[in-house]
Amino acid sequence: MFERILRWDREAFIYLNNLGIEKYDTFWLIITQTVSWIPFFFFILYLILKNYGIPRAKIVMKFYMVAVFAGISLMLLTKYTIGRIRPSNIPELEELIRMLHSSQSFSFYSGHASSSFLIATFAVLVLRKFHNWVYIFFLFPILFSWSRIHVGGHYPSDLIFGAIIGTLLAFFFYRKLKTNLELKEHG
Repeated sequence: MFERILRWDREAFIYLNNLGIEKYDTFWLIITQTVSWIPFFFFILYLILKNYGIPRAKIVMKFYMVAVFAGISLMLLTKYTIGRIRPSNIPELEELIRMLHSSQSFSFYSGHASSSFLIATFAVLVLRKFHNWVYIFFLFPILFSWSRIHVGGHYPSDLIFGAIIGTLLAFFFYRKLKTNLELKEHG
């Protein structure tokens, strides 16, 4: 059963990776880099400051940063415990895939997917009562994660697990934040 899942994952990766069109490679190489998203992160910070005010925004950002740190720590622990080789580092796949980016770190699960889904979900949770359009923030993790298949860095399961874990962590830390803010208001 497990072998069948791994085979499906590999076949799905090869298929999805080969959907790439060469003229869009530069776009995906830009999308896959965290630095490209810095203006988006500052926009989230601006909205939090604007809508919560400085004292409460500090609390929101503290929980946000702890959530991101916890997410990255859990991802790294998992990657180095499981040690799954990236598809771009498997010689048998070399002739079958489009490899635009190579990394020597492990594949399971995707830090891009977990971090981006955590960041977007937490932002939506804290800002949705102020702006109903913030759900558009989910374009960030969808594009960021999809780019990882396009550049040859992750299997679909790496992205799915990363997205689930990042989303769950966002909800967990949002609930902790909400409790903390309620205690401060009533205390």
